[in-house]
Amino acid sequence: MRGHSFTLSEETWNHCLTPENEGKIFFRRQRRALPFEVELPEANTFTIHIMAAFAEHEGNANLIATYPYGIIWAFQRTPGSEMKQISFSEVEFEGKKRTTRREVFLSEMEKVTPWAEVLGVIGPHYPKGKRGRPPVGLERMLRVYLVQQWYGLSDEGVEDAITDSQALRAFVRIDLSRESAPDATTLLQFRHLLEKHELTKKLFEAINGKLSAAGLMMREGTIADATIIAAPPSVKNEAKARDPEMHQTKKGNQWYFGMKAHIGVDAESGLVHTVVGTAANVGDVTQTAQVLHGDEKTVYLDAGYTGVEKREDLKERDIDWQVAMKRGKLKAVPEDRVLGQLLRKLESVKASIRSKVEHPFHIVKNLFHFRKVRYKGLAKNTAQLHTLFGLANLMIAKRRLLALNGQVAP
Repeated sequence: MRGHSFTLSEETWNHCLTPENEGKIFFRRQRRALPFEVELPEANTFTIHIMAAFAEHEGNANLIATYPYGIIWAFQRTPGSEMKQISFSEVEFEGKKRTTRREVFLSEMEKVTPWAEVLGVIGPHYPKGKRGRPPVGLERMLRVYLVQQWYGLSDEGVEDAITDSQALRAFVRIDLSRESAPDATTLLQFRHLLEKHELTKKLFEAINGKLSAAGLMMREGTIADATIIAAPPSVKNEAKARDPEMHQTKKGNQWYFGMKAHIGVDAESGLVHTVVGTAANVGDVTQTAQVLHGDEKTVYLDAGYTGVEKREDLKERDIDWQVAMKRGKLKAVPEDRVLGQLLRKLESVKASIRSKVEHPFHIVKNLFHFRKVRYKGLAKNTAQLHTLFGLANLMIAKRRLLALNGQVAP
């Protein structure tokens, strides 16, 4: 930096962050046109490249001095903070032409996640660092935890992924030249904190509260359903036994061992409003009352819930029960009769409404890779289910949330 002096005015900085500039401004070797003071040898040609990353509340920019023989130095400034030097790997990453799907996804989640509400839920229970080693910042730990849930990673796996991926490091806001990613033990302790105080359920409620405030939950109808989450059936472990809280059940002609995730979904938006975890052998119909929020006028159910209106805990409720007809009964009505045709059309309409419940299951099991339980016991896995379905709601409502903020998902 000897002999080189750069002073960026606040007016120029604000100009760089305007949308009209599309986040990229190039200044070349024309001293009078440069918006900052430069002291450089006449013989050297150079380029200053300012890149601005836009967000609703904050942005960042990089200053990169490029000489004939490559990058000599690079600095980064965030509005409201001092300019700091950044690594060459970050410079190279910022300069790439293609935006990966991971970057797009993380950018969208950055915009739609209600950070203030979620941090407000966890903050009162998070260590203040008055004793022992200072804790990792709460927001950083939350970001690491969310990355783990989105990509279905183990504690060690998420540590390795953050170390390997610049996109993940940018989301978690870690600079490996100054610090390392939180280790597996730190993440384990953070997860135990969430489980101890039942904070994942509160996190789920905080997300839904934000969605309700945005007018995305109608609450007039509910779709209820359940899915089986597999658990390890092997007894080749220290206890020589399976998890006692998991059970086996038969579906069709196949046996499954594990737990069930029962959910209640808003019939209009497809957003999950209730999550209940049980052993796999618990009947779907027995959990109907638990997955209703109480304000429903209509409830849509598959044939596994036949007889739900006769249950003691639901008799007094004024609800229009739309339960699918059992396949055997429907087949018994000839298709060539008017009644048979009407019944099939009615069942088709009910099935099209119930199909919304499959979207959260698809996100959790296929996109978040939660096909098999990761922990032992129902409590820990149910706690994780609350987080996963809360994040699934953000994905389902992503486009609508971005539209409300004046942005459009790619």
